[in-house]
Amino acid sequence: MTTAEATAATRAAPGPARRVVASLKESAGSIVFGMEDGTVSIFGLVFGVSASAPDSHAVLLAGATGAAAAAVSMMAGTYLDVQSSNDQARVALADERGRLEHDRRDDDAAVVARLMSEGFTKDDADRVLAIVGAHEGARAKLGVEVRFGAVPQAQDDAVVQSAWMFLADLIAASVPVIPFAIFSLTTARTVSLVMTFTLIVLLGVGRAMLGRRRVLPTVVQTLAIAAGAGLAGVLIGRAVGS
Repeated sequence: MTTAEATAATRAAPGPARRVVASLKESAGSIVFGMEDGTVSIFGLVFGVSASAPDSHAVLLAGATGAAAAAVSMMAGTYLDVQSSNDQARVALADERGRLEHDRRDDDAAVVARLMSEGFTKDDADRVLAIVGAHEGARAKLGVEVRFGAVPQAQDDAVVQSAWMFLADLIAASVPVIPFAIFSLTTARTVSLVMTFTLIVLLGVGRAMLGRRRVLPTVVQTLAIAAGAGLAGVLIGRAVGS
């Protein structure tokens, strides 16, 4: 489906469905990160435990517990991170509006100087400032960009972002664990490795698409991170279990 088709489908969907699709698109980066984190961390845990576990049940118990705890931790971390970012943007805008009320001349001079440093002529910078200055919200954002190098974005929904992170992390973290609920220890290791490898490749492709990066190097990088986690888990598992 093309971007235009996806956008059209979103607009055509009923109200609740439209909001879900919109939040999914806005949270795509968090979802991929959550899935990658969940997969890599629990993959290392599972293979570390399986290196010295007596049977699949022990690995299943450790993996399921770790997956649930990691998902809750990521959800809480995402909620606090989004809330903090929203607060910082709100405070920065409020401070900038206060500066505009009390010291607009110096603030305008700083904005013009910044625009000129980006290649604008003095006349062009003055015109841009005059146009933007007619809209207080846009003028305040421009001032924040000059001072901090970032434009405050629209406030993200901390609850929605953290909910997507929880689901993404939990689902991905379950992939290395599920085989140990079905197969014997030896078979489960192989199946878990194959399933995790497949998911990591797909996540690498997803990262490449989101960041418009080259697919192969991104996939290899993602696999290398997972391999490092798995190796660390096995080494620690063997060292502790011996």
